[in-house]
Amino acid sequence: MNDQHTAKAFDGDLQDLARMVAEMGGLAEKQVADSVDALAKRDSALATRVTIADANIDALQREIEEKSVLTIARRQPMAVDLRDIVGALRLANDLERIGDLAKNIAKRVIALNGEFPPAKLIRGVEHMTDLVLEQLKLVLDAYARRDISKAMAVWRGDEEIDAVCTSVFRELLTYMMEDPRNITFCIHLMFCAKNIERMGDHATNIAETVHYVIEGRPIADQRPKGDTTTIAALVAGDR
Repeated sequence: MNDQHTAKAFDGDLQDLARMVAEMGGLAEKQVADSVDALAKRDSALATRVTIADANIDALQREIEEKSVLTIARRQPMAVDLRDIVGALRLANDLERIGDLAKNIAKRVIALNGEFPPAKLIRGVEHMTDLVLEQLKLVLDAYARRDISKAMAVWRGDEEIDAVCTSVFRELLTYMMEDPRNITFCIHLMFCAKNIERMGDHATNIAETVHYVIEGRPIADQRPKGDTTTIAALVAGDR
């Protein structure tokens, strides 16, 4: 009877961790959407709310870490149960970084202080954000449902985000050469695009973690990676 009670308590711990990860994932998705919305709408007030809300994601990460350590200490889990806890820790780390990257975008909106050129300049960044949010939603669903095929679809999809990022850089460089007044804003947008590209990398990390939790081993293939050419190399190539 005591063993049964212990097993139930352990299941409860794992469910708590999964619930906290899901909550953290929802907050991270909102942060990403809100930060780029603030950029598109020139909304400094929304950007400020994004920077403040980052503390909620950080707090959840700490809760997940504490719960994980306590659960390992109390239950001494083996094999698949231990993988579940390690998976929650890894996801919390990647989601916390995604939150930080969204906060970085929000800080740039505040720094721009209402100085915004034509809306066409931001379309590429918005497209990248749509792709990343789709990947994030899919990979969090893969984690919740233990769906390896969805996780692998996200893992393979990172290349597309990298390609769009390179395309956005080229487009912004063109706008900068066309009109020097665009330079400051376009440089800010390049940093935003790079932040979004890195969010895609974190979604791919999560996909790899989901694979590890389900299969008990890392993905054997090399991660597909698009051409993440640096801004400097792009400038040199366009001379």
